Amino acid sequence: MGNARLQSIHLHPVKAFRGLAPREAVVEPWGLAGDRRWVLIDDGGKVVTQRQKAHLALAAAELLPDGGLGLSAPGMQPLAVPVPGPAATVWVDIFGDKVEGVPAQDAAAHAWCSEYVGAEVRLVHMDDPATRRPVDPEHALPGETVSFADGYPLLLTTAASLDALNSLIAQGDHAEEGPLPMNRFRPNVVVAGTDPWAEDDWSRVAVGEVTFRVPKMCGRCVVTTTDQTTAERGREPLRTLGRHRRFGSMLVFGQNLVPESPGTIRVGDPVTVLG
Repeated sequence: MGNARLQSIHLHPVKAFRGLAPREAVVEPWGLAGDRRWVLIDDGGKVVTQRQKAHLALAAAELLPDGGLGLSAPGMQPLAVPVPGPAATVWVDIFGDKVEGVPAQDAAAHAWCSEYVGAEVRLVHMDDPATRRPVDPEHALPGETVSFADGYPLLLTTAASLDALNSLIAQGDHAEEGPLPMNRFRPNVVVAGTDPWAEDDWSRVAVGEVTFRVPKMCGRCVVTTTDQTTAERGREPLRTLGRHRRFGSMLVFGQNLVPESPGTIRVGDPVTVLG
């Protein structure tokens, strides 16, 4: 582990949209600054992700200097969406969690997203991530919160584990689907210089100046079978994870992280296992 380094950083301004890969990022208590602070919801308030609409992988959102979004997608005119001011909140149902958020105030934002999705949706912003959504209490410490990420502030994966997984895929029934790129797993931080699956045993880790608690392995879903450049679905990696990486009811790849301290992480930072 002496040579472990932060290989890349990824953040997703709108949940389920294509990610950005900055050279550095500010770590806030609830995740990387700008990561998954926006989400799409259907007319019943449930989040809309690549689970239901695979082609969301092809939509992009840039972070604008004022904190707003620059939206783009195939066949759509680009659109700038400002951060909404103080306004009435709506309920967002994110995998059973009921969370308050503020809808974009420009009707054009909802129309743009609805046209691209092919169904009526609204674009919603998490205005106060410090209070809106606690981390799953089964794996949280008091006061820990999270954005519209699946469940935890950050997700860590390692390059060595992806290489090992791709080797297993190459030996399986759907070898033609591999090797898979890391974007299938939509991590926030990718670490190079470890042994394969070393992260299974981590409980605390430092990335540069920032320390993190490692509360829980990451169970994977159908989104990992979605080609992030074509939006086509396959069988991998779930087929291979099911054979080789089943922990209880979960098919596991990567580790969830909760920040213990704020700070800035940078590509190339040393990664140190603390426990």
